[in-house]
Amino acid sequence: MSVDESSSLHQAIPIDRIKYDDRGLVPAIVQDYLDGTVLMMAWMNRESLQKTLATGETWFWSRSRQEFWHKGATSGHIQHVRDLRYDCDSDALLVSVEQIGDIACHTGERSCFHQIAATTVAPPADTLSDLYQTICDRRDHPREGSYTQTLFAGGDNKILKKIGEEAVEVVMACKDDRPQEIAGEAADLFYHTLVALAHHHVSIRDVYRELQKRRK
Repeated sequence: MSVDESSSLHQAIPIDRIKYDDRGLVPAIVQDYLDGTVLMMAWMNRESLQKTLATGETWFWSRSRQEFWHKGATSGHIQHVRDLRYDCDSDALLVSVEQIGDIACHTGERSCFHQIAATTVAPPADTLSDLYQTICDRRDHPREGSYTQTLFAGGDNKILKKIGEEAVEVVMACKDDRPQEIAGEAADLFYHTLVALAHHHVSIRDVYRELQKRRK
């Protein structure tokens, strides 16, 4: 972690303003910095928050063991802090991280929040990521009557033809300054581009990483 990054985190969180409970703890919600998936929730005290700010990696306080807990110290699944903020009441933290290994839960799941009615279900991410996962599922488990499946069956010729058509539709809608149509045509373009990504086995997370580099 660079000096500038460490300084930025310290400036983002004024430790003295955080409201800890009567045990000296504050809840910290951890989310993926790329797609917003909630990965876990743990507790920090003043010292573990200081360690997090100083190292750029998450440190928590274990209530059961009554000791500091450096996330990933044993498993290797450490969390690089990309952003850290506190809520309007200063009594909860939101930590955006780059999760090494893409596993935050001790069970081996990506997120600790993976259970619905005793069934393992991946937690929701942003809309594009969720749609991309559905598209990949159609690619790997074809369903009769699925439009997405017909695109995969047609290969690059069909998929790329649709991208070209939808790009033109976006241009025309913008040219005519029709906001509702622009939104609809852009959605069509995004969707068909996601199909192309899935067809070529390019992860949407790789696209997000490229976009992160352009946030200037």
